[in-house]
Amino acid sequence: MEDVERVETSEVRIPYRDIDPDGRMRAAAYVDHAEMALAHFWRYRPPLEDEPLFVTSKVECRIFQPLRLDDKVRMVVTIDKIGGKSIGFNVSMERGSTTAAEVELVRTAVERDGGEPTGLPEDTRDWLYSYLR
Repeated sequence: MEDVERVETSEVRIPYRDIDPDGRMRAAAYVDHAEMALAHFWRYRPPLEDEPLFVTSKVECRIFQPLRLDDKVRMVVTIDKIGGKSIGFNVSMERGSTTAAEVELVRTAVERDGGEPTGLPEDTRDWLYSYLR
C-alpha cells in the first residue's frame, strides 16, 4: 500500500494470494485490505499519552462487484459514527469510478489494563470529527 493524495486515501493492487479458485478476491481479503487502509489512516491521529487500545468489535462487508487479480483499488476511509466509546468507520473500495465493495468496521476504545470499554479521548474525538461524513 502506498500513500496517495490524502490521509484517508490509500491504494493497493490486488495480489495473487487474495484470489480464490474462481478468480475473484476471497471475502476475508476485503476485510484485510480495509483494515490496512484503516491502519494507514489511524497512524495520523494526534499522539496521546495513556491512549486506550482500539479493538475491532464489528465487521460488515458488502461486495458489489468482485475484485480480481491485479485490480488497482483506491480505498477511502470515512467516519460513519462517533460514539462515547466506539467509532464507526467505512472503507469504500473503488476500482476506477466504480465502488466495488464497502467494509464497515467498528472500533471500541478499551482500557490497556483489563480491557474494559472506556471513553474516547477528547483529542481523538476532535480529530475524528474532521472526517465525519
